[in-house]
Amino acid sequence: MGRSLKVSPGYIEKVKSAVGRNGFPSRKLLAEELGLSLSTVKSFLRGDPVDYINFVEISQKLGFEWKTIADQEVTDSQSPQPRSQQTCEDISPFITGNPITNPRCFFGREKELKRLFNLLRRPPLQNAAIIGKRRSGKTSLLHYLKNITTTPTEQLRPGQKSDWLPHPENYRWIFVDFQDSRLQNREGLLRYILESLKMSVPSPCDLDRFMDVVSSNLRQPTVILLDEIGAGLQRCPELDDGFWESLRSLATNQTNGNLGFVLATPELPIELARNTGHSSPFFNIFGYTTTLGAMTEAEARELIASSPMPFSAEDVEWILTQSQCWPLLLQILCRERLFSLEDGEMGEDWREEGLQQMQPFTHLF
Repeated sequence: MGRSLKVSPGYIEKVKSAVGRNGFPSRKLLAEELGLSLSTVKSFLRGDPVDYINFVEISQKLGFEWKTIADQEVTDSQSPQPRSQQTCEDISPFITGNPITNPRCFFGREKELKRLFNLLRRPPLQNAAIIGKRRSGKTSLLHYLKNITTTPTEQLRPGQKSDWLPHPENYRWIFVDFQDSRLQNREGLLRYILESLKMSVPSPCDLDRFMDVVSSNLRQPTVILLDEIGAGLQRCPELDDGFWESLRSLATNQTNGNLGFVLATPELPIELARNTGHSSPFFNIFGYTTTLGAMTEAEARELIASSPMPFSAEDVEWILTQSQCWPLLLQILCRERLFSLEDGEMGEDWREEGLQQMQPFTHLF
C-alpha cells in the first residue's frame, strides 16, 4: 500500500528496552525471529520510517499495540510530500539506495571531474560519455556536474572544490532521466528541454519547431545530461535516428558551440546505439569517454572519515578491504558501522550485516 510508519519519539527508549525484556538478547536475533533484515529492525528502533506491515509485526513482537507507539506523521509513497529546504544536518551521512544529489555528500572522482569540466570550460562545448557498471555512480556524477559549481560554499565540506568553471552562473544544465515515462516520447522530451531553457514552447511542439526555437535563442553555454539513455533507445520508438541526428546538428552546427551533451551508459555510445538498432551519427560525437571504476584509497578514506562518529583504525581498514573502494559498497559498510555505533552495539554483527547488504552488488568486483 506504499505506507510507512515510525515510532513516536516518546516511545523510542521504551521499544529499545523491550527487545531484551521480550527474551531477545540482541537485535539480530529479533530480526531473525521476524524474518526481517537487521537494518529494518534497527530503523524501527531508531524511529526511522519502515514499511507499514513490518512496523505492525515488530510492534506486536515487542508487546506493543502499533497504533499506540506510531508517530502521527505517517508517510505515503504514493502521495506527494511537501518539499522543504534541507540543512546539512538533515542529510544522511551515508547514502546507499538513491543517487547522491547533494554535492556535500559526493566524494572522489577528481580525475574524471577535472577532465569533464575542462571539456566544458569554453566553446565549443565538447561531448563526453560516462561509462560504468550498474550502481558504479554514473547518475551521482551527472548530478554533481550539474550542482557543484553553483552550490554556496557554506553548504559544501571545508576545502571542497567548486570553482571548476570561470563563470558558472552563465551555464544552464538540463538533467534528462529516460526512466521518466514523461520523457519517453518525442513531444514530452522536447517540451521539457524548452521549459528547462525557459524558452517558448511552440504548438505543436514538433521537432522542426523545436529546432527553430533552440537554434534562434540559445546564447548561453548549455549542457544536457542524458541518464539511462539505454532506456530511451530501447523503449521510445519516437526517438529515432532522425531525432538524434537533429540533436547532433544542434550541437555541431546550430548553436555556436554553446550546446554540449554528457551521457551515462554501461557501454560505449556507438555500441549502445548498434545494440538497440540505431545508426545515427549522434553517437559518434562523444570524443571523450571515461570509465568509472573504484575510488582511490585516498578518496575512500575521505568518505569514511566523514562519519559523524569516528571509526576505529581497524574498522577503517576492514571497510577498505571488503569494499575494494567501490563507492556504493563503502557507503553500505559505513552506514552499518555508524548504525551500530549510534545504537551502542559492542559486537561485530554490523560486519555480517554489511556483507549481507553488499551481496546484490558484488558484480562491481
